[in-house]
Amino acid sequence: AKRLGGIDERRPLPAFARQSFRRWFTERRTGASQPDASQPGASQYAAGDGSGGQPSVGAAARRKPVLLWVDTFTNAFTPEVGQAAVTVLEAAGYEVRITPRQVCCGLTWISTGQLDGARRQLRRTLRALGPALDEGIPIVGLEPSCTAALRADAAELLPRSKRAKRLGTAVTTLAELLRATDGWTPPDLSDVRGVAQPHCHQHATGGWDADAALLAAAGAQVSPVGGCCGLAGNFGVERGHYDVSAAVAETALLPAVRAAGQDATVLADGFSCRTQLDQLADVKGTHLAELLASRLGPASSYRL
Repeated sequence: AKRLGGIDERRPLPAFARQSFRRWFTERRTGASQPDASQPGASQYAAGDGSGGQPSVGAAARRKPVLLWVDTFTNAFTPEVGQAAVTVLEAAGYEVRITPRQVCCGLTWISTGQLDGARRQLRRTLRALGPALDEGIPIVGLEPSCTAALRADAAELLPRSKRAKRLGTAVTTLAELLRATDGWTPPDLSDVRGVAQPHCHQHATGGWDADAALLAAAGAQVSPVGGCCGLAGNFGVERGHYDVSAAVAETALLPAVRAAGQDATVLADGFSCRTQLDQLADVKGTHLAELLASRLGPASSYRL
């Protein structure tokens, strides 16, 4: 399979999660016996109420709606990141919604030069996100590469689309949203020491300032790594690129992780960055949502 796919034999294939995030979200909201919200005929949004159990109409009505962008990586490979985000957002007073169907930011098509395919994907995405855009609901992205595509590439590829232009300002990172949430204070992270690998796409389209400010306000001492992790989406997986990918990781990321020590927290919001850490350093990267969710106290069931 690797040979046919042009994948370097030294690269392990990522393992699918036993339960997707969307399935978890739907079953948490409605119970396993109810229809999957990702199927045709489901309600406009699947939503949670913050109770950790069945939704309450009154409780949901008092919460501010936010739409969580369920990227393919979070849905299929790391649903725990999405679960952590739901925990954090609900604790911050939000009603979390998702689109009724799985849609894509088009990045895979963009990164391989298939721009017509990317436009088709983005048109489907804009139709799915239309109600949230019309209502002025923030759209929170967890995967930096997907967030960047929604923020920047959509409007560039669909310049005549008013929705694509509005999408660029509606999309926010978790840190940006939390920092702008009135009355929200971060959990105590004063015992957190480590390094962070800001994703290259985040550098390009929004920066890491909101994350840095949030961590500092929480008391964490986390130093950002300058440079790329080296995986770069498809690049580091493709046959012939492995050695270059590993060499790039050795320019900044891997030395910083080794210098931080075994007990250090290594923050990495990007799935590719966490994959590189796991495969080259046997280190588990932690998403900001996971770190925050794990420190919300006894009321939170989320643990790292």
